[in-house]
Order: sequence, then C-alpha cells, then structure tokens
Amino acid sequence: MDTYQIQVNSEIGELEGVIIHSPGKEVENMTPQNAERALYSDILNLSVAQKEYDVFRKAIAAHAPVFEVRDLLNDVLTNQRVRETLIDHIFIHEETMASKHMLLSLSNEELTRQLLEGVILMKDNLTKYFSKERYALRPLHNFFFTRDASMAVRDKVLIGRMANQVRGREAMIMQAIFDYHPMFRTQTVNPQQHASFNDKISIEGGDVLVARNDVLIIGTGTRTTSQGIDFILEQIESKEQVRHIIVQELPEKPESFIHLDMVFTFLDTNKCMVYEPVIMKPNRYQTVHITVDNGKVSIKNEKNIVECLNNLGFDLEPVICGGTKDPWAQEREQWHSGANFFALAPGKVIGYARNVYTIEELNNHGFDVLDANDIASGKTDITQYNKYVVAVDGSELPRGGGGARCMTMPFRRKEVTW
Repeated sequence: MDTYQIQVNSEIGELEGVIIHSPGKEVENMTPQNAERALYSDILNLSVAQKEYDVFRKAIAAHAPVFEVRDLLNDVLTNQRVRETLIDHIFIHEETMASKHMLLSLSNEELTRQLLEGVILMKDNLTKYFSKERYALRPLHNFFFTRDASMAVRDKVLIGRMANQVRGREAMIMQAIFDYHPMFRTQTVNPQQHASFNDKISIEGGDVLVARNDVLIIGTGTRTTSQGIDFILEQIESKEQVRHIIVQELPEKPESFIHLDMVFTFLDTNKCMVYEPVIMKPNRYQTVHITVDNGKVSIKNEKNIVECLNNLGFDLEPVICGGTKDPWAQEREQWHSGANFFALAPGKVIGYARNVYTIEELNNHGFDVLDANDIASGKTDITQYNKYVVAVDGSELPRGGGGARCMTMPFRRKEVTW
C-alpha cells in the first residue's frame, strides 16, 4: 500500500491524491417532506446523478489517484477499537434510536453501508412505534460533497465543525480515516476536541481556500462563523514567516452563496474564477485582511480578494462566472456552481458543462474545452493539452447544490512555482 504524507500548499498544485464519495442510496433516502432538513431544495434522480458522477470520477482519475470514502471507512472499521470509538462518538453527538450493540455486531461492509446510507428504525418498543422517523440513524445525504467535512491545510487535516448537525457524522468519519488509516501520515485538528472550543465555532471546507503556504482565504456566512475563523487564527504559528488570512463576508441568501468556493476559485497561477457582483463590485460584504507576524495580529479592510492577493505577490486576472455580457447569465450560472472549479494542476480545471457562458469565458482566456466523457472513455489524451477545462455533464449533480470543488477532498498536491 502506498502511503501519503498530507501536503496541500495551494489550490492549484498538481493533484497527487484526492478523496471522493460516489453518491449512493443515501441521496434518495429522503422525501419532499424532509429534503429541506437534509439541506436539499430538491430530490435528485440517483441513477442519473451516478452516471454523471462516474464520468466525473474517471476524468479526475486520469490525472491522479482517487480514493472512495466508502473503501477507506471499510478499511479502518477492521480495527475493533476504531469501530467502538467512532460509534461512541456518533451516539454522543447525534440523536439516535439505533442499538449500539446491533451496530457493533455488523460486518465491516454492512456497518460501512449503514453509517453512510442510514440505519432503518426497528419499531421494537413503544417510543419507536410512535416515532414518525424512518431511520434510527439518518442517512448522510450530503457526503458526496466531501470538501466540507475535512480540509488539508499544509501538512495537517482540519476537521470540519459542521454548521448543521445533520452533517456532523461526516466529520467524525473523515477524522477516523485520517487518524487511523495506514495510508495517511498527518495530524488532525478538531475544534470540538480543543480546550478553546465553543458552540459558536463552525468551519466547512467550502469556505477554506489554501492560496499559498502563507495565505488562506476563508469565507464567512451561513456555514463558517467568525468564531470558526478565530479558531483557525489561533492555530497559526508565524515564527518562520508572516501568515495571512483573507476573510470574505458572504450573502446569506440565496443558498447558492453557501460557501466561498461558490463565488471564488483558483484556476491557474495567474487566473481565478469570480462571481463578479460579490467579489469585484462594490457591495456591503467586507473583505478583511488578517496578518499574523511573530504572534502579533493586525486586521484591516481591503477592496476585494483579487487586489489583496495581488498586493501579496500574486498576479491574478479574474475570469467572470457567466461571462461579461449579461448579469442574468452570471446569476443563473452562479446558481448552478458556475464559479466552483476544481484544479487538477495549474491551468487544468474541471467544472460543469451546463454553464455555457462561463465555459466560453474560460475558452476566451486560453483554456481548451475538453469533454469529460471523452477523457473518461480514453478518446481524448489529456497529455496533448497544456491548459484546459474539463467540462462535465451536469443535469442532476448541480441540483444537490455544489460543483467540482465541493465534490473533492484533495490531500496532496505538488508545489507550485509562482
């Protein structure tokens, strides 16, 4: 088995390993009545979503090793101590009517399945009989957005403190994987296990971008709080070099502004994708620059993320989500994750084909447009192209509320020459 030292010092370094979670039955284990509780505004057609995701997975696998949460979880559950510890944590942090003894008696494969897809409620006492719930332990409807529950930041893994309890088990599973799977060498940092923890702390990976080894960009809105960012700030050691955190306030509505990576992502050493109304145009959402220099913290406002980064030695040109001609096209394509790109290497990115004006804008900036189906089938040889966007079919997947960056948890990237 190959082993990996966790190392992510940028958003765009050539990908050397990524964790994903192919959507399973947990995605359709909901009804219109509980979809909102599951953080969905609609119910996905699982068979179509799985076909789209399979092409997405194969396109990424053409670039780097891809690992499934299901397989990694199954591996760590072979350790009886890990099984017991994980189940204990779940019972402490979740309201459940499941039987701990029953879960511990399951095979690895079946325990893995039930932790992801939900544990059906057995109505074997009066309280359970009266319950309107279908599940004793709810399905993890959102786990195919693997970005949020854990974040590789330099050589450590920050465990997410999810804003909604319905997603808390995702973070517990990711911590178990990084703490106990023999493939990974790292140290996890979990806010809930810290002495300074308070209940106002929430941090999700869609809001945390590693710009450079000395620069983080973090969104604050409905999912990541100022207290969560303060926790990250407390973990920073600046004895060797000055560290920077750029904080971007996000709108609370509509829900497409859920995370920073829905309005800003990196594309190349000199290009970034932006949703112009929030990132570039004057508005009421602050951009705040925190500097940590030898333990001393200073905070000031900035005009926008791009200008702030360029003042720190970057040379970024913004590419406009939805194109530059029509504000309605910008708004519509942002809604379907038009700014949410995942970098496979500098100048090599993947995103949804349905955002035609955004893809056209990338093409205008020198990115060849490659069809993910052609890469997945071997028809297109990606080594023949230097700068490209892999366009993935997305009719169902975007309806879950996220894009290519949301669906990936990179744990190792090569260094970038800026």
